[in-house]
Amino acid sequence: MEPINSSNGGADEILVEQHSHAKIVLLNRPQKLNALSFQMISRLLELFLACEGDCSVKLIILKGKGRAFSAGGDVAALVRDMSEDNWKLGAKLSHMEYTMNYVMATHNKPQVSILNGIVMGSGAGASIHGRFRVATEKSVFAMPETVLGFFPDVGGSYFLSRLPGFFGEYLGLTGTRLDGAEMLACGLATHFVPEERLSLLEEALCNANSSDSAIISAIIDEFSQHPGLKEKSVYHLLDIINNCFSRRTVEEIILALEREALNKSNGWISSTIKSLKAASPTSLKITLRSIREGRLLGVGQCLISEYRMACHAMQGKVSKDFMEGCRALLLDKDKNPKWEPSKLELVSDEMVDRYFSKVDDEDWEDLKLPFRSNLPVHAIAKL
Repeated sequence: MEPINSSNGGADEILVEQHSHAKIVLLNRPQKLNALSFQMISRLLELFLACEGDCSVKLIILKGKGRAFSAGGDVAALVRDMSEDNWKLGAKLSHMEYTMNYVMATHNKPQVSILNGIVMGSGAGASIHGRFRVATEKSVFAMPETVLGFFPDVGGSYFLSRLPGFFGEYLGLTGTRLDGAEMLACGLATHFVPEERLSLLEEALCNANSSDSAIISAIIDEFSQHPGLKEKSVYHLLDIINNCFSRRTVEEIILALEREALNKSNGWISSTIKSLKAASPTSLKITLRSIREGRLLGVGQCLISEYRMACHAMQGKVSKDFMEGCRALLLDKDKNPKWEPSKLELVSDEMVDRYFSKVDDEDWEDLKLPFRSNLPVHAIAKL
């Protein structure tokens, strides 16, 4: 594999190989769990745009080196850059990343993401929007943004809202981790292939001279398994999750969980309540609204809304919880964030509304996504 040429430095973080009829793209930052940097996102966007008009490319295979596909964005580096009160650096990164997410969701070539390892945050955005998501026994998925004072972005309001029942609200609010079998069961993954068969799968895909999704799916099917869920899988609790996480507000969700706890002794209920009470109250409220509204929006509309939210979170005028969460978990690592407001009842509807409004800054503009002509949206299309 050869790195993409770039004047930005760090070109070896994205390796690309043209193999037969497939473009193989490797996230090559294993020491950072393939956390996506600004340069990596820029190159991925450039690459996916170039592949659309390249007749020699029938499909794109995206994978990560080491024990992660991608553990998310390089948030620590972003926060260090933003510590000079320059939140617009973060806005620039989000603008590029959300554009990349949109291009992946509307691409004219099948994307096969090999999710062999950790898939979190930005890693989900770089894969879930593609047509095929292949989980393995080593896959670990999560969107843990609420404990950082943020919210599930990169199109999370689109793909989480399309999971069965209210499972998306549960994942987005609590940051719960799923294994590969659970990813397949809820639809985040389209296939499950054991790690030992991935090289054979990749070889077969590279030899497939087709962009036909039915043909690609049939090839992956040949290597796939249908793993059973573990006895203690949270997906077995979907009825309880639907009952509690269908409530109108976060306060009502917690109250419903507390009522469930009175009726039965269940460690899952207590740990779920604990997770919710540890997260930023502001983040919980904007996350719930984002996912609920996302059910009625297209992927582009979701990303435009999330861009407003991200810019408000980074600007810090409504709440400084994002900077505080990063301080507590990523920088100082005392794991003791001081959320402000500190309680759900102190987060007003007006505060939540502001996250979904335009940013009051003369240089700020809404996210403008590239025009896409008659291209299908793949993300979670068949859930």
